[in-house]
Amino acid sequence: MTASVLQRLVAAAVSCVSLSSVATGVLAAPAPAASAPPVASAPAAAVPASAAVPTAPPAAALPNFADLVERVGPAVVNIRTAEKIQRAQQSLPPSLRDGDMAEFFRRFFGIPLPRGDQRDSPAEPAPSESERGTGLGSGFIISQQGYVMTSAHVVDGADTIYVTLTDKREFKAKLVGIDERTDVAVLKIEAQGLPVVTIGDSDRVRVGEWVVAIGSPFGLDNTVTAGIVSAKGRDTGDYLPFIQTDVAVNPGNSGGPLLNMRGEVIGINSQIYSRTGGFMGISFSIPIDEAMRVADQLRKSGRVTRSQIAVTIGEVSKDVASSLGLPRAQGALVSGVVPGGPAAKAGVQSGDIILKFNGRVIDRATDLPRLVGEMKPGASVPMTIWRKGQSRDVTVLLTEAEGPASAATPTAAPRSAGNGLGIAVADLTESERRALDLGATGVKITLAEGVAAEAGLRRGDVLLRIGNVDVSNAKQFESIVARVPPGKLVPLLIQRGGVTIFIPLRARAADAR
Repeated sequence: MTASVLQRLVAAAVSCVSLSSVATGVLAAPAPAASAPPVASAPAAAVPASAAVPTAPPAAALPNFADLVERVGPAVVNIRTAEKIQRAQQSLPPSLRDGDMAEFFRRFFGIPLPRGDQRDSPAEPAPSESERGTGLGSGFIISQQGYVMTSAHVVDGADTIYVTLTDKREFKAKLVGIDERTDVAVLKIEAQGLPVVTIGDSDRVRVGEWVVAIGSPFGLDNTVTAGIVSAKGRDTGDYLPFIQTDVAVNPGNSGGPLLNMRGEVIGINSQIYSRTGGFMGISFSIPIDEAMRVADQLRKSGRVTRSQIAVTIGEVSKDVASSLGLPRAQGALVSGVVPGGPAAKAGVQSGDIILKFNGRVIDRATDLPRLVGEMKPGASVPMTIWRKGQSRDVTVLLTEAEGPASAATPTAAPRSAGNGLGIAVADLTESERRALDLGATGVKITLAEGVAAEAGLRRGDVLLRIGNVDVSNAKQFESIVARVPPGKLVPLLIQRGGVTIFIPLRARAADAR
């Protein structure tokens, strides 16, 4: 290879390196020859700040529950229940208790032979007693003296209750008390110096905060699951408003604690929403504040005493609130008053709306039973009610809770309505008024058609009030209805089967019913 060829190859290589350096900006450009003028490099194009790629914020660290579980876990227990079953002892008839036949039954069927002088005795052996497991659940220790809290449905109906600690010690528990209304039960085991949980404040729970459940789903002891609070005050039709979470809760978790990030118990895992029997992302816990109030009474007396005002109540709908002049739908609508009860003595009437009890606002009808139940029987409590477009205050003397009474529903022959409400009425007899405890108010509906039938009114209902006007007789009813303009929304107070409800009707022209 000649020197000229070598020179051309070296020059080509240097040129390639130089081009690559300019293109990538990684390799430094070769120094120019001394005889060549320096090459000015083009300035890099400036990148606007707004066009710069944003830097992702640092990812927030997920919570670590290890320390919490290590601290609280020993105070969470496994609960299993059993029932006693009587099992008769198998025996042979007296004629077959001797000889080869007896030996045959003993060997092939496992029937034991009587011993000694019992061989010839015709008496049947005493039945044997054994246990059969009936359920599994969870609980947590609330006192070093051995008191354990769990759900009522975990231990209800059990003959024997066993509590197992995390150190594998097992105790036979005594049922101190049970309250089915709140689904709370308290047990007692004979042990001292036990680890206990810290009780939190369920009123301070915030939607969106992290929570942890510890329990024994399907018998798997001390299983830990976590999630967030999805909602508070969730009304499922029970006595208490629940804490809703997305924490995985399955059969066996019932009775276990729901914990906040400070390791405090804020609820008792009680229910799930499921179409399959397993967890579907929605679980409910009993607020610990109410559960502890119940537990304290159970520990003192073994039962829970609650107060009553002796009324039946319902929700206040938006239409009812609007038709009655309430600023918003709130309170508890009184649909029935027990004669001679605390509310009746205080002057409360069917159709009243209870807005406040003991100074606390009633947002939903389900708030009232809980607030009344918190008070002790014999207390005098102020109450604010809404009646005929204005509020008024009454004082009610609470008594111990008992069931409400009911009344019969009258009937009569129908006739044509002929008015914009589509209702025909008739006067009540004196005996009907006494049976319904109505006094001088009320007429019986004999026909409901058109708008009345569409709203759910029917023959046999008792009409007590139109708007803010009490209805005493059929003549007065006709006079009131004649003054109702078409298109106006009118609330009717109706009594049906001992229950009083408001039904709003929008009046029509008399010939358009």
